[in-house]
Amino acid sequence: MAIGVGRRARSIEEFGANMGALAGLTQPQSRHAITPRPTDVYITSWAKSGTTLTQQMFHQLRMAHATGAVDMDFTDISGVVPWEDTATMLDFDMEAPQKAEPRGFKSHREYERLPAGSRYVVTLRDPHETYVSMSRFFDGWHVEKGALSLEEFMPLWLGGGPGGCDYATHLLSWYARRGEADTLLVTYKWAVANKRRMIREMADLIGIDPSDDVVAMVIEATEREFMHAHKDRFDDALVCAVMEEHLDIPADSDSTKVQASGSDAKALPDSVIAAIDAMWAERVAPVTGHADFASLRSEIDARFD
Repeated sequence: MAIGVGRRARSIEEFGANMGALAGLTQPQSRHAITPRPTDVYITSWAKSGTTLTQQMFHQLRMAHATGAVDMDFTDISGVVPWEDTATMLDFDMEAPQKAEPRGFKSHREYERLPAGSRYVVTLRDPHETYVSMSRFFDGWHVEKGALSLEEFMPLWLGGGPGGCDYATHLLSWYARRGEADTLLVTYKWAVANKRRMIREMADLIGIDPSDDVVAMVIEATEREFMHAHKDRFDDALVCAVMEEHLDIPADSDSTKVQASGSDAKALPDSVIAAIDAMWAERVAPVTGHADFASLRSEIDARFD
């Protein structure tokens, strides 16, 4: 018998009912938590800000360095760089051995809710673009296709994904750590445009000295065309299976995290743009001194000139 509403949500309330039902599938067990190690790496961008790209980059970097080849022998990227905030839902053993060292984990959390003393990779993205990207991802998967307008999607965007936080809380937490040796903080667009440098910076953070051949392999494995050709490895297959089994939501959505083209903020209606801009003006600008993301991006990118 299906739990939740037994189908894709057609409203914010039904989405909440489905997510609440999934959250109660199993009781937390010790295997669902991470026993921290100082070598652990957290890929912890905000939702729809480059997490999947950096998960793939991290996994392929450690695998190519260890084995001389990239590794696409997995069902879903979050099976090899697992996500603690879905561990209870999936009954996933977070302490299971990973394919290579160091261990890596996905997150959407701010620094204060992650184990201290580890290492952290964070990509920042324009909030307007994250809004469009998240709406595209949910539409036709968690939510019945076309059921929510872009204006109605705001409560889901504010949630920031399982275990996450709101956009401003995340950004301000990691912005405060932009000079820390344990944190690689970049913008998503910089990481895409400067992939070779990004891979070298990540390698240095996680204690790997890759050859030029390894870097070349990782570049290829993180190109949009390559990842889109393997998009079934980046579509939350583990979560999809649970949703099909327990919510009667078919695992047939095309809501891969790797779209053929990027998300364009121009698609947003004026009311959503105004709401996001008001959030920035109230919470982000007073702390960072940046009136908008473009200004903040210039500061973050200039650190790598």
